Amino acid sequence: MTVTPAFIAPTHHDDPAQALAQVRKIYNQQVSHLREAVARFAAGETLASRVRACYPYVRIEVATSLRPQAMQGQAEGQGLSYGFATSAGRYETTLTRPDLYGNYLLEQFRLLRQNHGVKLEVGTSHEPIPIHFSFAEGDHVEGQLGADRRALMRDLFDLPDLTAMDDGIANGTREPRPGEARPLSLFSAPRIDYSLQRLRHYTGTAPDWFQNFVLFTNYQFYIDEFVRLGRQAMADSSSPYVAFVEPGNVVTHRHGLPDSERLRGPDLPGVAPPRLPQMPAYHLLRPGHGGITMINIGVGPANAKTITDHVAVLRPHAWLMLGHCAGLRQSQQLGDYVLAHAYVREDHVLDEDLPPWVPIPALSEIQLALERAVADVSGSQGEALKHIMRTGTVASTDNRNWELLGGNTAQRRFSQSRAVALDMESATIAANGFRFRVPYGTLLCVSDKPLHGEIKLPGMADHFYRARVDQHLRIGMRAVEILREGGSQRLHSRKLRAFDEVAFQ
Repeated sequence: MTVTPAFIAPTHHDDPAQALAQVRKIYNQQVSHLREAVARFAAGETLASRVRACYPYVRIEVATSLRPQAMQGQAEGQGLSYGFATSAGRYETTLTRPDLYGNYLLEQFRLLRQNHGVKLEVGTSHEPIPIHFSFAEGDHVEGQLGADRRALMRDLFDLPDLTAMDDGIANGTREPRPGEARPLSLFSAPRIDYSLQRLRHYTGTAPDWFQNFVLFTNYQFYIDEFVRLGRQAMADSSSPYVAFVEPGNVVTHRHGLPDSERLRGPDLPGVAPPRLPQMPAYHLLRPGHGGITMINIGVGPANAKTITDHVAVLRPHAWLMLGHCAGLRQSQQLGDYVLAHAYVREDHVLDEDLPPWVPIPALSEIQLALERAVADVSGSQGEALKHIMRTGTVASTDNRNWELLGGNTAQRRFSQSRAVALDMESATIAANGFRFRVPYGTLLCVSDKPLHGEIKLPGMADHFYRARVDQHLRIGMRAVEILREGGSQRLHSRKLRAFDEVAFQ
């Protein structure tokens, strides 16, 4: 026997807000059922039956592949690349965390109604909610249990099932079963919940703090400067940012922020961890999640794939890589910038998900924003800008000691590709942006030229970092401002859409 919450019959909605309210109702009912049961179990009670709860779903029926003329003009003319189904059929997806995704879901629902005029069906799916994904922020239930009680959880509750969390939709490899609905979203609810848990683990901050513009870096120096600028912004009562969040969910509010606008929560203002997490995240918050998140991903393509696999479920408007690279051309100087317009993928971590023969295109909106940001912050224009920034191909490798390969093998490949710079993360971040339909871009800074006898030495590196990190970071933040001012709709390019794309952004 399995104990489930009282059944809530499917409902049909013309109003997106009412549909979202029904999603909240079902989700809260289901999660409360699990939390109450696990609380009793943790307190030592013997549960007589298995306990199960399931995710809510949203479903639509599209009768025709012909879209209204007005909708076609809006999608094509205004660059909107999501919000519509590509053909007639039944579409659905499971949903989670309406508290976190409320505004996002409301927008997706609104677009489906606007573009197809269909009713939104909301109900309870048959997809179980794993017990671990029902825990509230800060809960550590398993830590309160002995080994025998932890083992017993498998018999009483649903545990995470990896077969429900693969990336087949995003990869274009999913084979639907006969009669199965087509997906509305790139990610199922269990896949999202899995990544939300991983984000908390890797970054040391709750997913709720993540902003719609994400900067990745491979050096702590950039984080140190971001922290300085974040705290500086909090001391400025005229700053557009309202709070700064550090690992441990430590929140600093902007000076003079009205009490009614301050963030609330049982765990605020948080506690700094005794040691930093593997990939610490810092968040400069603006209303509507319009601020900047910055993450130190460390070194290597494995980290770059890991973190972007999980950040992608938050559906950010853009992510940018700001890091250091090896300059491959004699004409480059230490401190020059490289704006990537193509990538050589020798990172190998995505080969099974995105074959290396798939081209990763440059996105013009991102490229123009980064170029303009370099000009704005450096004060260089025209020919002067070309002296400090080069646009070209960036090669990313999984071999940190590529210089030691014999026979000039690596050098020959990089020369044939016309690469101007080399690092270990940029191609991975761009490729995962392409795979998950997240607009991406790369601006690197030349820190050494190993092919030309200029390798990083401690003293030289310290001088280089002091001279360039502040400007480079300010360029990245200025690029975010430009992208924000341009509007998010312009960012979600049709270049990233597959033939048969999901409707959700």
